[in-house]
Amino acid sequence: MWENRYRHIIQKHYEKKADLFCGDQEFADYIKFANVNKYKGFSLFKYLTRIYYGYALNYIRLFFALSFKRCYYGPYKGEFGNFLGHNLPFLTYLHSKGVKIYYCGMLLHKPFLIDEKGQSIIYKYYGLRDFFKEVSPNSNATIPPADVQVEIDKFEKEAKNSWYPFFNVGDQFYYWFIHRSWMMNGFMKTVHLEKVYKTKNENSAVIFPRRKGSGGATPNNGEPWDWQEVARTVSPHFDKVYILGHPAFSSPVEAFDNVELVITDDNARILEKCSNSRLIITQHSGTCYLGEYTDTDVLIIFHGKFPIYSVNDSIIFKEYLGTRHPFSFAFSIEEIKEYVKGAQQI
Repeated sequence: MWENRYRHIIQKHYEKKADLFCGDQEFADYIKFANVNKYKGFSLFKYLTRIYYGYALNYIRLFFALSFKRCYYGPYKGEFGNFLGHNLPFLTYLHSKGVKIYYCGMLLHKPFLIDEKGQSIIYKYYGLRDFFKEVSPNSNATIPPADVQVEIDKFEKEAKNSWYPFFNVGDQFYYWFIHRSWMMNGFMKTVHLEKVYKTKNENSAVIFPRRKGSGGATPNNGEPWDWQEVARTVSPHFDKVYILGHPAFSSPVEAFDNVELVITDDNARILEKCSNSRLIITQHSGTCYLGEYTDTDVLIIFHGKFPIYSVNDSIIFKEYLGTRHPFSFAFSIEEIKEYVKGAQQI
């Protein structure tokens, strides 16, 4: 069933090469969950009834959001990639329809929540402080510190007592099995943020030396890289190389020659550097979606055991975000070198 729904997207860009790094993974939605749990008979009927009921309710929510021109959305307290892939596109869609959005989410993400004129798409922002040095994010199931949870509780109480529709992405069943795939039915819009943040054309690349938790190998990120070596490999081919990332998720790298460190929690600076640059280099993580927002090529680097866990999901969601910059892949330092040499000639 997965192949009939989405395999054509992967084959369009990567053909048989995808067999290596994608394998035969299913798209992570309610159908995969049913298959993994081997639902049959009444269990399957009960589960699918809950799913289809949730879909129907979401169409009703959307109808009233578009009718009232107001809605509540949140709380979003999770991973960067989930924000870029599963939340920002729907929020932008709502704004494009004139909906005033009461939004609860990370203040970190505020620079993304604008239109192409730099104006906020949020009517009322219930901001959550950056707590990622204290708690590591997990999808949108992150358990935040107590003071942040107090703010979330206030928002949820207000939203549930309001007459306006409430897209409650804090409900994990709704978020994972309904919202993410439901919005792919034409309810996504991507803002070209380079129109706001680009300040110059620069022969530069950015590298995200991602590290999460202990920094060990993970099925979706692969083995850790020697990021100093990656920077040395890339730097001869660009006038400038920027090492970017949030302080809580960045491996240590030393600046040298034309390599500059921009490790910051200010996403406006991140967006500026990405918008000005020709290439984004990252592991398979949420930053891979940035190129579609900033009009920048993206090279995903991976070394470890294939297939790359959930990379099929990233490719599919990326297709719905836009098709300006399909992902490229490199699986060794030598392949990184060959890619950037080719990019230099474009």
